[in-house]
Amino acid sequence: MPPAPKSGDALFASVDRVNAELFTLTYGAIVRQLLTDLEEVEEVNKQLDQMGYNIGTRLVDEFLAKSNVSRCVDFKETADVIAKLGFKMFLGVTATVTNWDAEGTSCSLVLEDNPLVDFVELPDTCQGLQYCNLLSGVIRGALEMVSMKTEVTWVRDMLRGDDAYEMRVKLIKQVPEEYPYKDDD
Repeated sequence: MPPAPKSGDALFASVDRVNAELFTLTYGAIVRQLLTDLEEVEEVNKQLDQMGYNIGTRLVDEFLAKSNVSRCVDFKETADVIAKLGFKMFLGVTATVTNWDAEGTSCSLVLEDNPLVDFVELPDTCQGLQYCNLLSGVIRGALEMVSMKTEVTWVRDMLRGDDAYEMRVKLIKQVPEEYPYKDDD
């Protein structure tokens, strides 16, 4: 029998971490540099999403190796694992899963606390900036690595005066796993 999945707190304790303030300030510097280099806020949003996607495709391996989580049976279970274990393991916070659609293919992940935005105030010149778009890319990349093509968009953002951080995660399609060779020869 495989070992039981670890709790979010146990996962958070098992991961090597950098100082939270250093991480937050470094991320802020990256966003600022992208704004300087790319000039267009929409291009910065795309770049942050792509950076997150690249991170997510790699983080999923570490998550699966350290969490003892076996294959999730459906998208609902996957969302719960992301909210309770994934966010806890890598950011030290948990999210709430809510607002499911009738088909069970779309939900919201709500963060009351978001360590990426400590010390951040968006200037008026950055309206439209999805400052935390890195997170949506991470989720999209990680889910793609476990055969789920998704669309992740920000619905609410406390940097814009909303009461929470809310991402909408929509399952586009479950991609069947393809194996490069036959095992039964």
